[in-house]
Amino acid sequence: MNYSHQFIPTLREVPADAVIVSHRLMFRAGLVRKLANGLFGYLPLGLRTFRKVEQIVREEMNAIGALEMKPPVIQPAELWKESGRWDAMGESLLRVKNRLDNDFIVTPTAEEAFTAIVRDELSSYRQLPLALYQINTKYRDEIRPRYGVMRGREFTMKDAYSWHANEESLDNTYQAMGRAYRRIFKRCGLSVIPVKADSGAMGGSGSEEFMVESDIGDNTLILCNSQTQGLCEYAANVEKAACKADFSCDGDNAAANTPNYEKIDTPNVRTIEELCAFLKTEPKTFIKTLIYRAVNVELDLSSAPGCGDLKANKPSQGSPGVYAHAFFAVAIRGDLDVNEVKLAAALKASEVTLASDLDVQRLTNAPVGFAGPVGLQTLPLIIDQSVTAMTNAVTGALAKDAHYKHVVYGRDFEAWKIEDIRTVKAGDLCPLCGCELYTKMGNELGHIFKLGYKYTNSMNVSYLDENGKTQIPTMGCYGIGVDRTMASVIEEHHDETGIIWPVSVAPYHVIVIPIKYDGVVKEVADKLINELTASGIEVLLDDRSERPGVKFNDADLIGIPYRVVIGDKGLGLVTAQVEVKNRKEKESCMVDVDKAAKELIQKIQEELKIYNS
Repeated sequence: MNYSHQFIPTLREVPADAVIVSHRLMFRAGLVRKLANGLFGYLPLGLRTFRKVEQIVREEMNAIGALEMKPPVIQPAELWKESGRWDAMGESLLRVKNRLDNDFIVTPTAEEAFTAIVRDELSSYRQLPLALYQINTKYRDEIRPRYGVMRGREFTMKDAYSWHANEESLDNTYQAMGRAYRRIFKRCGLSVIPVKADSGAMGGSGSEEFMVESDIGDNTLILCNSQTQGLCEYAANVEKAACKADFSCDGDNAAANTPNYEKIDTPNVRTIEELCAFLKTEPKTFIKTLIYRAVNVELDLSSAPGCGDLKANKPSQGSPGVYAHAFFAVAIRGDLDVNEVKLAAALKASEVTLASDLDVQRLTNAPVGFAGPVGLQTLPLIIDQSVTAMTNAVTGALAKDAHYKHVVYGRDFEAWKIEDIRTVKAGDLCPLCGCELYTKMGNELGHIFKLGYKYTNSMNVSYLDENGKTQIPTMGCYGIGVDRTMASVIEEHHDETGIIWPVSVAPYHVIVIPIKYDGVVKEVADKLINELTASGIEVLLDDRSERPGVKFNDADLIGIPYRVVIGDKGLGLVTAQVEVKNRKEKESCMVDVDKAAKELIQKIQEELKIYNS
């Protein structure tokens, strides 16, 4: 391909809104252009790499027996109302109406569409297991799209879905997907960190994310210090991370040896910091009680304290037993923070937020800062596991300017639910080996879920088993962001002059730069290109009438793995030579003209073999 026939509008200046490397270089190298906030178009050079990433994903999905299909991007609202996510997904859904005033969405994910298609065709256990996938356009109405294609509104994903007769079959596919994901990212030249993760709005039980380290990552990763020595494999997203307990329980002895709780005056003292100063003690001696409002709660709250009037909060549409909202009291040790993702998972809620000051006062009969678990009858109480070991604790007394001291869990109050809802932080201990944990920032490239029966139940999917009995299949879901993967390759492979593409995803393998494209130089260039092309090597010929320095700078910027410079000086040597440079290396070398093609073919094939092994 001749450069002069290409459309590669490179830029010398960095776009003002580009704050990360991949965003800057994708614009400067002429890979993408922005049409609107969060909406990008791929230019020809960028699309070549995009298609290569896409093809790697497709090959690995096909290799484990997943079957590609293509559902519509526009989906009817009825499917999302069946699953309950029409309400749960909130404003992130792009909702549209047709001329008949029917509701549709521009799909952000495709569980509903795939499940509806399978529901209409599935009849027998002989059809299971079944794994289907697509590589298709998605849309999520991000509040603040940023970082170029890393967090756009429109994007391309590979999402696969599987249906199974039992948990063993689901786990087999889940593990196969995990292995395929590791191969995909290796073939793209990416170093990924697989971590345990929260399933979020997707629902289900098991969940694993594939992260790349990033200074501007959206996710905090919790990793074990001994992992670097290969002694421990613990890695989790902070939303899911657990840690070794830093407490021990001895409730009976504690209750017997602790005085009865008593009220103390704490005028104008509300926060943990103020209490520490006032009582001259440490945060870990306090029970911190917060009031949360949960949305779309999928729990039976009919017998929960303070929830007798919740029937009025049930939405008119959605899954049975879902409450539009409910309030909960949440207690945790004073030196810890509530992990709201864990809390939402424990409540089977789409989201949780701190209650307003007015709601806190209405529900606790006390100002903000004075809530506590002792005597609280108006709300269901969820406590973190740390609270079960607290003795001689201080907590709010449900009255202005008052706290209780000598409080003991089990003697002075009970919990409706006990959950791990703490936020794990650096310095906590690994739940597997006990070594210290540390943090990294990361971006998610892929996510695999064991969805279980969330969608097959709500959307009435069934089949007949070998005994002729009706059964409901269990389900898995497996996604990869194609745009994010491509951008992450740039984040990992670049230098101060531009992109350094791995040969597996480079738009071209070799760029040939004649100093002046005529005469003997042209003859040598054309012959070399023909030899390379005949062996499947993709070549870009820079035939522009530009200064050599401009061509070299552009070659470095767009990141072609190998550069061949052909000029009269090298060809005029006793043995005619060309200059060959690996983009990853600082120095170039001179290679005999008649050996150049063979050497380049060998180097590129060896590199491809490493990526594909």
